[in-house]
Amino acid sequence: MNKLLMVTTVPSTLRSFLLPFAAHFRSQGWQVDAMACEVSASVECQQAFDRVWDVQWSRNPLDPRNLLGTPQVIREIVAREKYDIIHVHTPVAAFVTRYALKDLRQKLRSKVIYTAHGFHFYAGGNQLKNAIFIQLERWGGKWTDYLVTINHEDKYAAERYQLLDPERIRYMPGIGVDLNYYNPRSVAESAVVAVRQELGLGENDRLLLSVAEFTARKRHVDAIGAFAKLARSDVHLAFAGTGPLKEKMQQLASNLGVADRIHFLGNRRDIPVLMRAATANILVSAQEGLPRSVLESLALETPTIGTKIRGTQDLLADGCGLLVTVGDVDELASATTTVLDRPEEAAQMSKLGSERISTYDLDSIVRLHEQLYAEALGVVDSE
Repeated sequence: MNKLLMVTTVPSTLRSFLLPFAAHFRSQGWQVDAMACEVSASVECQQAFDRVWDVQWSRNPLDPRNLLGTPQVIREIVAREKYDIIHVHTPVAAFVTRYALKDLRQKLRSKVIYTAHGFHFYAGGNQLKNAIFIQLERWGGKWTDYLVTINHEDKYAAERYQLLDPERIRYMPGIGVDLNYYNPRSVAESAVVAVRQELGLGENDRLLLSVAEFTARKRHVDAIGAFAKLARSDVHLAFAGTGPLKEKMQQLASNLGVADRIHFLGNRRDIPVLMRAATANILVSAQEGLPRSVLESLALETPTIGTKIRGTQDLLADGCGLLVTVGDVDELASATTTVLDRPEEAAQMSKLGSERISTYDLDSIVRLHEQLYAEALGVVDSE
């Protein structure tokens, strides 16, 4: 029986992205385990994996505590369980795990695969931080059998900085979106009506939506600032998500006099309904890997506005959405006005976006993982 270990920094990454892969490979007779910080507290993860392993690490990639006790814990688990494949995700978990296994993986003949959900270095990032993270990824590359990138900028960067040999760098279009679940035909009109009633929208009111954690890099401040510039009483803005900056953004909305038309919804399980109720989905992040909310809005045929950054550009280029400069509130307000006032243009964007999304179908990405795992298990270590 093949044994697979999936490693992430926090269990939310497992729940949001990796459960379908666990289900698929378990159905094929594999043992699939998971490792993350406090993962045993997640009932969903307990049910989705054969075993779960708790490890302690900080989400801060430069926190030295990540390299103190945790690597030894990882080595002991992997040495005992003898996994065929260790698939690491997210930068902190990926680096610490690869460091921990840099010698053991060859002894066990285990294969280490790293999916980069967005390198910590990126175009437009701080030059010093970029240099540090590039060097860390170069070190990590020495302890990696395959590197999977999910956007084109990261693929080119991996090749440019020679993080691995080119033949061991693979591009996959994301980690999959379930086109059956995120399907406009699967969302009942009654559910859309119920959401509009929940938000207190009038018959002619329109809704803008943003699905993102309240952290600095998501730049909710720009979305609120642009919304205030619209000065239109028939338009509302809803935020789905939570995070440390939520209260600060609520105060900003109040300060700008738009709090009565901005809705802070918290975490939601009805994202398809919200997106179908929205006139546009907006994501104005400064940094992404391949944004899930944009994938979902394209699948649901909701016009989308995003920033000119890695990942988002892959999805919205060629007329599939509107792209604006990070931090340019006036440009964002103008793009929003375009979607609101030019419904034919917005509909054309939606059509193009829905055609593009087939490339990112979850079933296709699962098959790519099958192919990569089969290759990895058949390859003799050349190092």
